[in-house]
Parts: sequence; structure tokens; C-alpha cells
Amino acid sequence: QVHLVESGGGLVQAGGSLRLSCAASGRIFSSYVMGWFRQAPGKEREFVAASSWSGGRPIYAGSVKGRFTISRDNAENTVYLQLNSLKTEDTAVYYCAADLGRTATPYMDKYDYWGKGTQVTVSS
Repeated sequence: QVHLVESGGGLVQAGGSLRLSCAASGRIFSSYVMGWFRQAPGKEREFVAASSWSGGRPIYAGSVKGRFTISRDNAENTVYLQLNSLKTEDTAVYYCAADLGRTATPYMDKYDYWGKGTQVTVSS
């Protein structure tokens, strides 16, 4: 069993930055693919970014590429999402997820464990 807790969300103006954190407990964190997803009001949950256990090349949704950066600290059992150049359309609840697989994937059904999310609100 893996327990994930997100933090770092908040209210920020467009163009600003936030850093989200996801603390994991339970099974060996370093062996998981870690991903970030988001869900805006009235929309389906969508993929944002993911990082394999080795920390190899991460993958990003096209809408955030170049603005968001995923990173992980296996020693601290924590994955981060740095959000820069925020836009109002980035407003959503951001979720952290863990996948037992070996390769970073954007597919939600591959992820085995989910956090409860942290709200990010970007004002104009």
C-alpha cells in the first residue's frame, strides 16, 4: 500500500509560480513511476507529467511542456512539480499518482495509487 499526500497548492496570479510536493509512504518509493494529473471544474482529469523510477527523461503534456518541471527525491520519498508561467487555464485540482510499472506513462488507468489532490488557482 502507498499513501500519497500533496501540498503546495494555492492562489497565484497569472505569470507566477508554485511548487507542488507529493510525499509518499509505504512501499519502496524509488521503484514507482510518479505522475501528476489535474482536473479543472467541469472537465475530465488529465495528464500533466510523469517521471520513471530512475529519474530518466520525464514526459509532459503538451499544454505544460516548457513551463512545468517534474522532479523527485527518492531519498525523501517525494516528487515535485514546479509550475512556472502559470496561466488561468492551469487552475485545477492537482493529483499525484504512483504506478508500479517501469516506464513513465500518461495513462491514468496505469496508476495504482492516488493522492487526494491540492488546489491551484490562477487569477488573471
